[in-house]
Amino acid sequence: MKPFRSRDFTADRAWGSALLGQVDDVTARLHWTDQPYRWHRNTGSEVFFVVDGTVDMHVREDGQEQVYRLEAGDSMTFNDGDEHVAHPVGAARILVVERQDSE
Repeated sequence: MKPFRSRDFTADRAWGSALLGQVDDVTARLHWTDQPYRWHRNTGSEVFFVVDGTVDMHVREDGQEQVYRLEAGDSMTFNDGDEHVAHPVGAARILVVERQDSE
């Protein structure tokens, strides 16, 4: 057992993470960032949960871009092939649960 205080976590770079746990090939990582990620397509399912801060999630569906504002406590799920990019509004802490080898 090891307690972890997410509110105290800050990475040394944008999208740096701490591994909170792993069950078989699925990881739970807490990310800290103050910068956007990059557009990408998932290579598996993903749960994206905003722990602290605000994130504008940009998604592409049928060639159209939509933006969803996620506040602390909000989440989105993505499937294999879903295209998206996260843009934090200031600093944010985000829990990501996905397969270990997922992109």
